[in-house]
Amino acid sequence: MNGILEIKDLRVEYPSRGIGEPVKLALKGLNLSVREGEVFGFLGPNGAGKTTTMNVLLGFVNATSGAAYLFGVDVKEPIARQRIGYLPELTYYYKFLTAEELLRFYARIFGIPRGETERRIDNLLKLVELEHARKRPIKTYSKGMQQRVGLAQALINNPDLLILDEPTSGLDPIGRMKVREIIQRLKNEGKTIFFSSHELGEVETVCDRVGILYQGELKVEGRVSDLIQKYQTNLEQIFLQIIGYAQPVNS
Repeated sequence: MNGILEIKDLRVEYPSRGIGEPVKLALKGLNLSVREGEVFGFLGPNGAGKTTTMNVLLGFVNATSGAAYLFGVDVKEPIARQRIGYLPELTYYYKFLTAEELLRFYARIFGIPRGETERRIDNLLKLVELEHARKRPIKTYSKGMQQRVGLAQALINNPDLLILDEPTSGLDPIGRMKVREIIQRLKNEGKTIFFSSHELGEVETVCDRVGILYQGELKVEGRVSDLIQKYQTNLEQIFLQIIGYAQPVNS
């Protein structure tokens, strides 16, 4: 398998907020590779640097040093992002639009021909199980439905790589299950998926490999099955060990 997302010695510093305060070091020499066709779970507590990493890949944040590449192209070049789809943790859409209208809007941004646009909309709404609500305004959607229409927009350009920031955040168990099923179907279609999540049980279920980030450093990386065998416990307990969380002892 070929690495289609490569991060090399990535360092990101944010300026201090006040005089005499130190700079905030968000990433400390991060090295990471995501291979073609795999689902990679990017894990870490709040403030670990996960979103900063994604923002560098998306061109929203410039690295202080190091480099990142998508499909062999430096992320500083806009062309590097032509083959990716992105779902932010918090989606902001025009709520008066219907799902159809939202997807047509994004299709126009990518210059997709009208006939192809309608075919993709039909297929994507079927994939995310929103055919029945395609003509309803998004403002009438539940949180889970809004997240699924967000996945559809991230796929409208038929990307080879999906970057998902907390795709199941705030969803109920049924909503999380539906998103997990969609990720599995996309994997079966050969898509590469790079996503962050706090739902460690789901990560253990759908991911091929994971990386655990803590205080800007990659502490652990590997196949889920290999890590479980090495640590002789589940992914949640591995995560807690890595970040040094001491569970209370029952008296």
